[in-house]
Order: sequence, then C-alpha cells, then structure tokens
Amino acid sequence: MPKALEDKIALVAGATRGAGRGIAVELGAQGATVYVTGRSTKGKRSEYDRPETVEETAELVTAAGGTGVPVVCDHLEPAQVEALVKRIDTEQGGRLDVLVNDIWGGELLFEWESTVWEHDLDKGLRLLRLAVDTHAITSHHALPLLLRRPGGLVVEMTDGTAEYNADRYRVSFFYDIAKSAVLRMAFALGHELGPRGATAVALTPGWMRSEIMLDTFGVTEENWRDATARIPHFAISETTSYVGRAVAALAADPEVSRWNGQSLSSGQLARVYGFTDLDGSRPDAWRYMVEVQDPDLPADTTGYR
Repeated sequence: MPKALEDKIALVAGATRGAGRGIAVELGAQGATVYVTGRSTKGKRSEYDRPETVEETAELVTAAGGTGVPVVCDHLEPAQVEALVKRIDTEQGGRLDVLVNDIWGGELLFEWESTVWEHDLDKGLRLLRLAVDTHAITSHHALPLLLRRPGGLVVEMTDGTAEYNADRYRVSFFYDIAKSAVLRMAFALGHELGPRGATAVALTPGWMRSEIMLDTFGVTEENWRDATARIPHFAISETTSYVGRAVAALAADPEVSRWNGQSLSSGQLARVYGFTDLDGSRPDAWRYMVEVQDPDLPADTTGYR
C-alpha cells in the first residue's frame, strides 16, 4: 500500500539522537526522504561525546521504509546551513516539504534551579545560542525553499506547551528563556508563513525516554519501568517514536493549516490523529503533570496513558 509521505522531502535539523531521531525515523516509516543533520559522526563526536551518530539515524530512516540522507552540519554556522539547503534544492529538484527545527544541544549546559547570577554565564549564553540562533539561522536559509510549493510544514521542537510554560518557572533562567523563545518562534512563523501557504507549529514531547534520559536513570528501553521505583512519575514517560508519529501525522494531514501558529503536544495530537506509542498506549504527559505530578499526588497513570 502507498505510504502517506512517500513523495515528501523533509529536513530534520538536529536528528542525531532523541526526538530528532524519533521524528526522522517515523517520517521515513511513512516513505519520506529525510535529510538528517547533526555534528556527531562515525569519525568525530560532538561536545556531547556520545555514541549516537547522524549516519546511524539515516540508516534507521532507510530501514523504516524511507530514504535517509545524513549531512554533517553545525547549525550555528550560517554557511554550513546555506550549503545544506542548496544541496537539498539541487538533489530534490527545488523541493522541501517539511522542516523540523530540533537543534538543541543544551543538556550538559543548564544548571537546575540555578539563578542567573549563579549560573555559569558562558554555558548559559551558549545554551541560548544553541536553542535560538540555530533555529533562526536554519529557518532563514530553508524557508525560501519550503515556500516554493504550497502546503509546507515547519515544526519547532521545544519543551512544554505555551499554556504550561506561561506561569511556571522551567528549570533555570537560561532554560526557561530558551524553551519559551522557541514557542514564540512558531507563533511568529505562523504569521509569516500562513499567508504564504505554509504552516508553522510548536511541538513538545512529554517526559521523553531519549538515550540521554535512559542513561541518566540507569535503564534501557527494555527495562525502563525499573526507574519508576526511584521516580514514580516516570511511569508517564514516552518513547521518541511517539513525538515522531505526531510529526508524521501533521505532515500527512491535508488540513494541517488548522494548527498554524499553535503550541501542540504529542499526547494532544495522539487523541486527534489516533496514533499510539510503541506499546499501544497514548501517554498524555502534560495533562498528567498538571493534574497529578505538580499537585504532588501519588503517581498513577490511570486515565493518562
């Protein structure tokens, strides 16, 4: 049977691991050609010093049923991003249908509940550059290509919905600003892209079991529930595939413009589009956090997955 995205060209910027990898693979599972970018390669690791590579992500995309194209790119370097977009333009006949801005790179930089005067300044400023400048640089170069055809989709990946983040302190001054800025990027892009036939949204996963998160809790995807003995609310967590399926559903929706400029979550879109996580459940992490975790109630995911 034909796949929903088999004629689509996507760029997932920041796809070496985590949500970016999950999104790239799920786009591939629907037949898309996916350019995946990152700084970690088989020959050289980024400052993360982790084993995941952009080549592995591309291989996973192809194995899922799409075409994965790995491109080493530092999205803080405008010339590299410009060259990336020119390559897509040349190789795909002037076509780009989906742009996912998932560049982040700040896990090793932010300090939990550290005030702006206590936080390492250099790390804080680099965190902002990685979260904000990279997205702006990528959009600047990629959007003219995406706008050549009507119906393009831009997904700005962040942490937290606009509603949730509006009146809550998120981790630290620098982290809070970074994630809130991305929400506003989607809102602003919605105003600029909507009249030109394209759609922009902000999207957040819930408590996502990325490679780094699993390592932090000392578990694997196979035994992740063991971590709930120490952190019971981890029971609401989700795989990277869940938010990937959210992006694939948006990209396949002929009426995706109804979401233009909005802030969305993986759990919210699962209810709308009917997809599930890999285990068949539908975690609704942001509703759970408001109604169970934040009020400090006992962990109970009944009715939330």
